[in-house]
Amino acid sequence: MTDKPNSVSWIAADWGTSNLRVHGVGADGAILAEAASDEGMGSLAPDAFEPALLRLVGPWLGAGVTPVLAAGMVGARQGWTEAAYRAVPCPPLAPGGLTRAPTRDPRLAVWIAPGLSQARPADVMRGEETQIAGAMALHPGFDGVMCLPGTHSKWARVSADEVTGFQTCMTGELFALLARQSVLRHSLAGEVSDDASFDEALSDALSRPERVAARLFSIRAESLLSGLSPEAARGRLSGRLIGMELAATRPWWLGQRVVLIGSAPLCATYARALAAQGVPSETLPAAGCTLAGLSTLLPGLPR
Repeated sequence: MTDKPNSVSWIAADWGTSNLRVHGVGADGAILAEAASDEGMGSLAPDAFEPALLRLVGPWLGAGVTPVLAAGMVGARQGWTEAAYRAVPCPPLAPGGLTRAPTRDPRLAVWIAPGLSQARPADVMRGEETQIAGAMALHPGFDGVMCLPGTHSKWARVSADEVTGFQTCMTGELFALLARQSVLRHSLAGEVSDDASFDEALSDALSRPERVAARLFSIRAESLLSGLSPEAARGRLSGRLIGMELAATRPWWLGQRVVLIGSAPLCATYARALAAQGVPSETLPAAGCTLAGLSTLLPGLPR
């Protein structure tokens, strides 16, 4: 690693399916620069990753080699280069487990963090393990559950500095599909949800999750027959899907210390749902946790 006083010492890259976010970090840990693009893994061929990265970080590079630590779907089989999964139970990140990505520009040394896998029930994660590692760095000795709401929500048990198991729920993807491609799309509009409708639907789904499929169509029916507002319809859809998720993951959060990691609006929705069950939670920002997690890998980089 080349020392660059008053300049970018290393680069953190959060590279998902849809977006790339990068931060240039100084030798003292301060963020000196940041940039983002919509050139996510899903839109790139393997030989297009390096040019996409350089379009964002090229101005930050000096004469020496700048290490880039990347997490997320960039390490998937369809990504830049595959970073093998590590099986739980294990620490969320391990300095010796990084995979080197091939680069042509001599100013770059790109290292990709591996994801986590679980044999039974079968499950995988990429990117969330780095956020979990960051949250653990911010809360040394944490024992409890970390929930990462999103397209695919993750519930991870953390104990003795290890992820001992995790569960994925496709709640966010189901919401997007139903809201944009199902008959329910005619009843929803905008991004605003009615809290009272959310609370009612959440309670119903938690108590009787087997009825959710039937209750979903009632959203459309009430829109036609009773003039259900788009805000109330959106609240009901969100409440029923999150309620179904919480019913399925009850053993994970009941009586546990819960930390939520993600965007503030989505975490606020999950915090509201958990609070209705008497479960307090703490929220941490995803970007801060990703940066803190990648920072833990710096001491293990080859010199």
